[in-house]
Amino acid sequence: MFDIYNMCIINKSHVKTAKSPTHNPVKHSILTVSLLIVTTFAAYPPLLQADEPSQQASAVAASSTDTRYGLFDWLDHRSAYGEGVYPEPFLVDDSDLEVNEARLDWLHTQAIHARDDVVTAEVEKGFGLLTLEIEVPYEIDNDIASGRTTDGFDNIDLGGRYPIHQFVSENKFVDSTFGAALEVGVPTRSSLSKDTEVVPKIFDDLRLGTHFTLQSIVGLSMLYGSDDDNGLKTFEYGLVFGYTIPRQELELPDVLQFIPVFELIGDTELNHADPGHNSLTGNAGFRVNLKTIGSMQPRLGAGYVFPINNGAREDMHWGVITSLVFEY
Repeated sequence: MFDIYNMCIINKSHVKTAKSPTHNPVKHSILTVSLLIVTTFAAYPPLLQADEPSQQASAVAASSTDTRYGLFDWLDHRSAYGEGVYPEPFLVDDSDLEVNEARLDWLHTQAIHARDDVVTAEVEKGFGLLTLEIEVPYEIDNDIASGRTTDGFDNIDLGGRYPIHQFVSENKFVDSTFGAALEVGVPTRSSLSKDTEVVPKIFDDLRLGTHFTLQSIVGLSMLYGSDDDNGLKTFEYGLVFGYTIPRQELELPDVLQFIPVFELIGDTELNHADPGHNSLTGNAGFRVNLKTIGSMQPRLGAGYVFPINNGAREDMHWGVITSLVFEY
């Protein structure tokens, strides 16, 4: 641009020196200024264009940063955690954020000489991102061989969970929430409940696309009491696979979502008389999320429970579970 300007000045001096009869100083001054303006605008747009990508990148980065919040900006507003996209597990501990939920489950299992029934009532309440829960199970154990029945309240479980870190891909196809939980089982001093149980846990709730979900959880169970189980430590783990089918893809009367569910739940003893003893159980079932009734949404579920390894077969041969959940 400066070269063109210098050329214009040189040309202007040359015209003055020539003293042409047709020379017009005003005309040549206007021409010179015009050339300068045209040259400046010709050079400036490319600079703007070169600047635009960086400005766009900065805008995208700012937009991405704006979605982060929480401690160390580890959480993401775009995450679907807590929005009901994860189905309630049957046997594995729930890890999603629940605002207001009440639940009633019945588990029936049978072995060669035993038949057991467990009815569990549960209430969950959300405070921001923190979910608190209480579970009250009542168990009836029948020894068919002896005809003896043992029943009573098992440990009352008090628990809480909180998300720590979330990753959401740019197109939201991958949505993962990692968090921590703690459960304390308070003994009722019945024939079935003697020891206090403390279970710290970590979990991850993963959604891929709009249909598939995977909830995973691991924990360390520690028993404290005055009987032989005092000090027993057990590694616990669970996986919940879900595939959500919305009403638009499968129209069923009064059903908003139909969700096939497959669970794996296991535990491995770490000490005492039988370290390394492992029990692995599976459950194949489904959830149906029904249309709301006023401000309440009922969610029904049923599953077939079965042992996967010999450790699980020691306790049962088959079972069924039903679940009724009310979100309000």
